[in-house]
Amino acid sequence: MRAEKNRPHGWRTKIAAGLVAAATLFTGFAHAGPTLDKIKQRGTIKVGVGTSPGFFAPDGSGKWQGFFVEFGRALAITVFNDPDKVEFTSSSPQQRLPALQSGEFDILLSGVTVTITRAFKLGFHFGPTIFYDGQGLLVNKSLGVTKGSDLDGATIGVQSGTTGELNIADFFRKSDHKFTPVTIEDSNEFLKALESGRVDALTQDASDLALRRTLLKNPDDYILLPERLSKEPLAPAIAAGDDRWLEIVNWTVNATIQAEEFGITKDNIDTFLTSEDPAIKRFLGTDPSLGEAIGLDPKFAYNIVKTLGNYGEIFERTIGKGSPVGFERGYNQPWTQGGLLYSPPFR
Repeated sequence: MRAEKNRPHGWRTKIAAGLVAAATLFTGFAHAGPTLDKIKQRGTIKVGVGTSPGFFAPDGSGKWQGFFVEFGRALAITVFNDPDKVEFTSSSPQQRLPALQSGEFDILLSGVTVTITRAFKLGFHFGPTIFYDGQGLLVNKSLGVTKGSDLDGATIGVQSGTTGELNIADFFRKSDHKFTPVTIEDSNEFLKALESGRVDALTQDASDLALRRTLLKNPDDYILLPERLSKEPLAPAIAAGDDRWLEIVNWTVNATIQAEEFGITKDNIDTFLTSEDPAIKRFLGTDPSLGEAIGLDPKFAYNIVKTLGNYGEIFERTIGKGSPVGFERGYNQPWTQGGLLYSPPFR
């Protein structure tokens, strides 16, 4: 009682007001924001993608397939529990960011590199990195070069509207070499410039160049140099202003990564439903308290993995060694296996 007498006048009122304000803050966060409102009213998620087989491309029947496409379907599962409630639209590197700013897309899953200027100057928010890449150089073997610095004085093609323009300029500036850039906007002209001899080399994300090399008339005449000129963490991008939507993106991606760390796959997931591990029970929703607390279906992670598989399964069937693309996992492995993939805890 004495402690209460010594408190400032009206302290109960101030504490009560503070609690109400905090409750309002968290209640508001639990409700849909402007992007999520539009998505739910529309009944589908609008996703901007690119056009690179393995990452994103329509199949013979017109259905979109690929690594990034699968994460669009995962989002549709989180929001609607239906992987098909998503619309994919191809957008060029020059068009994709303005289209996101204008609200044409709810999210970009087109291999966007996370940069500080895109975050601060353009006002984009990024989800977790889902593919760790780096800029490479594709050259004709007849040049006899083995590293980028051998291209002193070369003419190099770079696609406009990408981070590649700055990266290649920085690379040559640091090595005190010179080059002549040829900016190419039309992606269809990119390979033609190399095959015709208009440029000596092409520079772009190494993953993209590896895919493009397979489309050349004589792929074995060309080589992707081993060095990487930059860090290119590719992540989902959304417009600022909807924290709820951002967190849905974050934890949808994290669910696929955490599932692989747990050893949970599309085929064995049901055997984990009887696990007594509290972390797995929260993750799969057999303990529904976590999902209820955050306002999502407690089984959203279960539904994603049961339908699409974990991160490793998505990677392997779309761009991994068993696919036509044939990528090694490299940095895109769980941290427990020496990679960079790491999910925050589901608690």
